[in-house]
Amino acid sequence: MAAPPRVAVIGAGAAGLATLKALADAGVPAVAFETTDTVGGLWVYGSSGSPAYRTLHLNTSKGRTQFADHPMPAHWPDYPDHTRIAGYLADYADRFGLRDAVRLRHTVEWATPRADGGWTVHATGPDGPLRLDVEAVVVANGHNRAPKRPDPYPGECTAEQIHSHDYRGPEQLTGRRVLIVGGGNSAMDIAVDASYAADRTLLSLRRGVWVVPKYLLGRPSDTLNGALARRLPWRLRQRISQTMITTTVGPPARYGLPAPAHGFLQDHPTLSDGLLSRLTHGDIQARPGIARFAGDRVEFTDGRADEVDLVVWCTGYRVEIPFLDPGLLGDGADRLPLYRHVFHLDAPGLAFVGLMQSTGAAFPLVEAQARLVAGWLAGTWTPPDRAGQAAACRAELRVATARWGQRRPHMRVDFDAYLAELDRELTAGRRRAEVRR
Repeated sequence: MAAPPRVAVIGAGAAGLATLKALADAGVPAVAFETTDTVGGLWVYGSSGSPAYRTLHLNTSKGRTQFADHPMPAHWPDYPDHTRIAGYLADYADRFGLRDAVRLRHTVEWATPRADGGWTVHATGPDGPLRLDVEAVVVANGHNRAPKRPDPYPGECTAEQIHSHDYRGPEQLTGRRVLIVGGGNSAMDIAVDASYAADRTLLSLRRGVWVVPKYLLGRPSDTLNGALARRLPWRLRQRISQTMITTTVGPPARYGLPAPAHGFLQDHPTLSDGLLSRLTHGDIQARPGIARFAGDRVEFTDGRADEVDLVVWCTGYRVEIPFLDPGLLGDGADRLPLYRHVFHLDAPGLAFVGLMQSTGAAFPLVEAQARLVAGWLAGTWTPPDRAGQAAACRAELRVATARWGQRRPHMRVDFDAYLAELDRELTAGRRRAEVRR
């Protein structure tokens, strides 16, 4: 590297690579630490710690997922598979010369602030321990690596149990009586896989979700919501989108699924073309929440009971950042107030890229967050004072809680609204920087 790194970026998946690229564009030397032996993060099937499975595809369309400065090929399908996305991220690293800044097979053990305002990063790699002093640390290692299992149910389950994090392909389901628990995209994908491979497939949902087909009116469904977002507030978009979904495929109850207690756009969308079809054919059978286990028998809250020999828990992930002092994380990483979901209020030099849950794709958002970080470190962008940042966090939390309730409101963002907000913030912060100069 031409100059000693001023910044340590933790992670070399989409968020870390976008951060390295933005820093390079701003002339800020940086180094990234990546635990695995390649770039690409969770999209690298078979890589250590990756939750990718063989049938994984994007659940947002390529046009709404791609980086602004690195379009996906026009001949690709609308919803590319993990192999294409991993290759896309590798091509991104090559095109912008990012690989030289990445130290592969290096695990950050801890990152600590120093009295002079800088940070010290301790890592272990192939050549042993490493210590690096930098001005700033950017946490960009994602939050889908620590599987979260549900609280124990009454009774004892003797069936085999795995988390979706450990699922790799339909061969794990072949000939089994499978119970999939959860209502997210992974649950729907695995249920569809099981419906072709397993002897019997049950899908248990404790609460209702909106299942959105990947195409509406002949177009990728997220492009329609994007077109509405440029013109309408989310409440009006909700009514229009919800009407469109129920008119096109019917309400979830039509398929034996529980009715959602929340409206559309008030949780992460669950996209699946295959699920509804397999439900209507009886190849997947819907069940409500679990009441108790009794050996290989599972009893549900509606009184029905079934025998299963494999339970797949699609119950999400814990948000853990083990290399930071817990005192920096307050009530937890998923409850951390961050200015514009990026900057720590009380730890100068600490920023986060990708610590959010979006109603849409992540790549454009981490790209926009990275531009803020790069402007901040290059001195071309300045945040408000601490009081102003805290007030913005409180206002965002009120709005998020009103919309998403207690389902991680600190992390929730509306894709289109947040992307527009980051664009405005970049402009406003540049003006603040000019005034202060």
